[in-house]
Amino acid sequence: MLDEGPFFHGTKADVGVGDLLTAGFRSNYRPEIVMNHVYFTVLVAGAGLAAELATGDAEPRVYEVEPTGSFEDDPNVTDKKFPGNPTRSYRSIAPLRVVREVHDWPRLAPEALRAWRERLVVILEEERGEIIN
Repeated sequence: MLDEGPFFHGTKADVGVGDLLTAGFRSNYRPEIVMNHVYFTVLVAGAGLAAELATGDAEPRVYEVEPTGSFEDDPNVTDKKFPGNPTRSYRSIAPLRVVREVHDWPRLAPEALRAWRERLVVILEEERGEIIN
């Protein structure tokens, strides 16, 4: 096992306890790509950032999740692009089961969120912005 958790997933989807989060949806960062994996992290703030940056107008949400199958380091933020796994981020082709919604996750200030969105645009315009799917 790579990490013991607890694990978190950030999204703008409104789901319930026991629901399964699955792969097969469009990327929040490259909408032309349908993702083969579902992503999660040990860092609640990282899941919160993903929720804030997710596409759509719905309220960002963070869920505690449990993997239902095997998982691997997320190559988009690990050795393929950065040394190690500093974000403790993972991905799986198996669904994630929602354990609970987390309500006390750290929210970004509007200026910080704007800066992250601007940074994301720059990253995606560069070659390193390619998503490893």
